[in-house]
Amino acid sequence: MPAETVNGARLYYEESGSGTPILFLHGVMMGSRFFTEQQDALAGDYRPIVLDFRGHGRSEKTETGHTLPTYAADVEAFLEQRELDDVVLVGWSMGSLVAWEFIDQFGTDRLRGFVSVEQQPLDLEGDDYEHGVFDFDEFVELMELAQTDPHELGRVFIEQMFAGEPSDEVARLLFDEIARVPPSVKSAIFFDQSVRDYRPVLEDVDVPTLVCLGEDETLLETGGVEYVAERIPDADLERFADSGHCPFLEQPATFNRVLSDFVDAC
Repeated sequence: MPAETVNGARLYYEESGSGTPILFLHGVMMGSRFFTEQQDALAGDYRPIVLDFRGHGRSEKTETGHTLPTYAADVEAFLEQRELDDVVLVGWSMGSLVAWEFIDQFGTDRLRGFVSVEQQPLDLEGDDYEHGVFDFDEFVELMELAQTDPHELGRVFIEQMFAGEPSDEVARLLFDEIARVPPSVKSAIFFDQSVRDYRPVLEDVDVPTLVCLGEDETLLETGGVEYVAERIPDADLERFADSGHCPFLEQPATFNRVLSDFVDAC
C-alpha cells in the first residue's frame, strides 16, 4: 500500500502519470476515492496525486491531530518527502480550507496554481457573514448526530451533495468512505473546520486560482463560493450548471477539461 509517514501519521496516497503534479484534497469525512475519474483521465498529460487525510479513507486512524492546521502541516510534510514543487493544489470542500491553512502557514512557493471546488471561507453563520452553511443550533445538532448516529450523519451529507440522484454505485462509494471515519474523528475535524474563518487569508492567495461552483447547490450557500472568487486577487470563477457539491463526480468530463485548461494556462 503506498503510504508516507508524516508527523507521526501514516497517510495513504496514489499517484500516476508524469508532468505537472496535481494534488487533490478531499472533503470532511470523505476520501481520495472520490477523484477516480480525475486520476484516470489526467494521467496521460499530468501527474495526478490523491491523498487521504489522517483519520480518513485508508490513512491511519490517529487519535489526535484532527485540526486544519495539522492537516495542512501533513500536506507540507508530504510534499517535502515526495520532493514535490510547482504543484497545482485542488481542494474540494474542506480540502479548500486545508489549502487556505496551508497557504497561511507555508506560503505559495511550492504552488503553481490553486483550484477551490465548492467551499466558502467560513461555514458557521455570524452577524458579519451572511454565507454560512448552518447556524449555531444546526451545528450543535450535527455535532450530536456525529456521536449518536454517525451513519445518519453520512446520509444527511449525501442527500445534499448532488444536483440529482447519484447512482447506486456512487452513493455506496460516498457512504463507504464516510463510514471509514471513526465517530471521534468525525466530531473533532467537523468541529474544527466549522469554526475556522479564512476570510483574511483569501487576499494572500497569490497564484493563479480557479474557483468552481456547482450552480444546483443545496449543501452550501452559492454566494459564499462567489465571495471566494471575488476576493482572491487572481481568481476566475467556473460555473457548473448541472452540478451540486461534486462537479468532478457529476460532470467529470467537463470538470477534467476545465481543470486541464487551467493547468496548461498556469
